[in-house]
Amino acid sequence: MKHERIEINPKIMFGKPVIKGTRIPVDLILRALGDGMTTEELLEGYPRLTREDVRAAQSFAADYITHEELVYDALDGR
Repeated sequence: MKHERIEINPKIMFGKPVIKGTRIPVDLILRALGDGMTTEELLEGYPRLTREDVRAAQSFAADYITHEELVYDALDGR
């Protein structure tokens, strides 16, 4: 799936997925939400973010996990 709001460039944040046009990494958004921060708090703390950016980060992570080999399968040699 194409994620137009997400950019991966080795020259930006060492190639970590970021919101396009920013240096805000996807993992920062996901960690903040996971730690209990609301979308509104994220938007206040990072004014360059939009609600669509937050949703794009979540969608990117879901697609990544869906297509990634599970760690325990790799460790078990499956």
